[in-house]
Amino acid sequence: MSDVPPAIPSIAVYVCTHRRNDELSAALSSIVAAARRAEGVVRAGVIVVDDNPDGAARVVADEFVDAGLPLGCHYRHSGRQNISLARNLGIETAMAMADWVGMVDDDEVVEEQWLEELFAVQGRTGADAVTGPVHVEYAATAPAWLREQDIGAIFGAPLVDDASAVEHASTGNSMIATAWLAANPSHRFRTDLGTTGGEDMVFYRSAIAAGLRAHYARDAVARETASSARSTQRYVFRRSLWMGNTTAVTNLETGAATRARLGLRAGKLTAGALVRPVRRLVRGQSMQFRHSLVVVLHAVGLVAGIAGRRLEHS
Repeated sequence: MSDVPPAIPSIAVYVCTHRRNDELSAALSSIVAAARRAEGVVRAGVIVVDDNPDGAARVVADEFVDAGLPLGCHYRHSGRQNISLARNLGIETAMAMADWVGMVDDDEVVEEQWLEELFAVQGRTGADAVTGPVHVEYAATAPAWLREQDIGAIFGAPLVDDASAVEHASTGNSMIATAWLAANPSHRFRTDLGTTGGEDMVFYRSAIAAGLRAHYARDAVARETASSARSTQRYVFRRSLWMGNTTAVTNLETGAATRARLGLRAGKLTAGALVRPVRRLVRGQSMQFRHSLVVVLHAVGLVAGIAGRRLEHS
C-alpha cells in the first residue's frame, strides 16, 4: 500500500468585471475567505478578467496579489465589451492554472463554506461540474414590496435536493473540470451572444446535452445584493420577461426542450401565479399581486421565445 497522500485538487476562480470595482473587491474578499477555510481540501487562486476598455479593475486585482492564495491572484484584460470573450479568456487562463475552473459574478459574494461544499458534492458524485445557488437579496432601502413579496426567490435557487443531477447550471456560481473543457475544446461561450445575453444559459445547457455531468451543491451559496438600479419595479418586471424569453430561446437552440414542453411550462407558471393570490387570501395573507405578475411576465417571455421573438438584454 502506498503511503503517498492523494494530491490536493486545485481551482482557479475567474471573475469577469465591468464598472463594479467596489462589488469586485467584496467578491474577491469572499473568495479569499473561502479559500482559507478550504485549506487542505483545495488549492485556490483567482483571476480578474477586466472588460473595462480602460482597465479600471486592475487596481482592485493588485490589492489581492498578496492575499495568500496558493495559486495567486492574476489580472487579464479583455476590454472588448463582449462578456463571452471575457468569459472565454477566463476559462483559458484558469485551465492553464488548475484542475478546476470556478465561476463567480462580480456582484456576488460567496459564503465561507463555498469551496468546501462544491468539492464535497464533487467527491460524492464524480461530477464534471458542480453548481450552487445564487440568492438574490434586496437592500433595506429597496421598495418594501420587493422584500416583503420575496421577489428574490423567483430569480434564486432551484428547488432540488443536495447533490442532485441538474439540467442546467449557473455561471454565477459553479466549477467545471479542466479535463472536460480540454476534451471539448470547441465548447466555449458563444461570442455572438456576448452582447445580447443568453451565453451563460447556452454554455451549460449545451454542455449537459453533450454529456457533461452536472450536480447541485445546495450549501455552496453565493449571494447577490441587488443594486438600487435593479431594485425598481420597471427593472424587475423587465428582467423577468427577458429571463423567460432567454430561457425559451436557449432551450430551443440547444435542444434541451421542445416548444410543446416550454408551452406547458408557461401554462403551469401562469396557472400557479393566478391561483397564488387566492390561496394567500384564504389564509388571511396579503395577496401579493406583484409577485404573481413577475411570474406571469416570465411565462410571457417563454411564449415570446417559443414564437421566435428575441428580446434585448434587460
